[in-house]
Amino acid sequence: MNISILGSTGSIGRQTIEVVKDLPNINICALAAKSDYELLAEQAKAVRPSLVALYDKDAALQLKKLLPDVEVAAGMEGILQCATIKESNLVVNAMVGSIGLKPTMAAIEAKKDVALANKETLVAGGSLVMESAKKNNVTIRPIDSEHSAIWQCLNGDLSDSYQDAVSRLILTASGGAFRTWTKEKIAKASAADALRHPNWNMGSKITIDCATMMNKGLEYIEAHWLFNMSYEKIQILIHPQSIIHSMVKFKDGAIMAQMAAPDMRQPIQYALTAPNRINLRHDTLDFLALNTLTFEAPDMERFPCLGLAIKSAKIGGTLPAMMNALNEKLVAAYLQGTIGFYDISSIIEKAIGTYTVKPVNCFADVEEAEAWASEFLDKLRGR
Repeated sequence: MNISILGSTGSIGRQTIEVVKDLPNINICALAAKSDYELLAEQAKAVRPSLVALYDKDAALQLKKLLPDVEVAAGMEGILQCATIKESNLVVNAMVGSIGLKPTMAAIEAKKDVALANKETLVAGGSLVMESAKKNNVTIRPIDSEHSAIWQCLNGDLSDSYQDAVSRLILTASGGAFRTWTKEKIAKASAADALRHPNWNMGSKITIDCATMMNKGLEYIEAHWLFNMSYEKIQILIHPQSIIHSMVKFKDGAIMAQMAAPDMRQPIQYALTAPNRINLRHDTLDFLALNTLTFEAPDMERFPCLGLAIKSAKIGGTLPAMMNALNEKLVAAYLQGTIGFYDISSIIEKAIGTYTVKPVNCFADVEEAEAWASEFLDKLRGR
């Protein structure tokens, strides 16, 4: 099997390359990233793809100097080239943010299966993606640990055949860096505080989303689209140990839980090899060291982003796309220290109260919603 990796220099992309090294008969034919030309050059020299791309065009010029014998593409056009390269059977989309939607759609239209770690793709354009996947007979394989867990509990079945048997999908969440903090203490928290995730080593944007619990809200929307499950059948539980990655409750009362160490290499490997199981040398779960597994209800008062995401999901239309785009900009501002932690949720709440929701009929509807988020923020800042 030949695969393309979009977002190869990020956390999931790097781990995907690591996993592929141990898997037989998988070749990486294309790599794409945002701007880290030095790391991408190292990756390309190691795995020898026929095509590489950087979204940042200036960085792509630097990359070409380091890889004179490899085809180097640039901009969104280059990312799309990697997503649709003829040799690839499967596209791993590990990009961060709504920028991942367009290459996902391109890969699907090129009739390539997609291993998806870019949850924003389904948050912003879930109906478009799933309709196109069905039309083109393409499978969307989840990489996010929670959705992979559900998929594994369903025995690798991504069809609708399990619908009548399932009564609930249960997404687990670690609770992030501030799970035990008071609201008053959280309000004063810096980005450095939020980036200290207790269990996972991830990129900064996702780690901040975990701290606000927006990440779980985005996964709530993603689960709805991936598994064609109504929002009423999706539950969120706080599970601080991050050992049970999610569960499926069946109508007869049985609950299937997928358990593994908090390590993304297991769901990455399953996305590449399912339904087959292959030895994973990084299997580190030790039951004797666990002591206990605990669960809590999410606290919507301390973490209002979760409630706002759920509200946006249930209203639907272009609202999740707008909310997601605005959240991306606000997380960037928080990381830069220009806004406080609770400014993220308060600004999103204000925007939701102002925004006019429209149906999602085409990609342009998503782009319009994202543009509205940018304009709203600019007006708020007095620009």
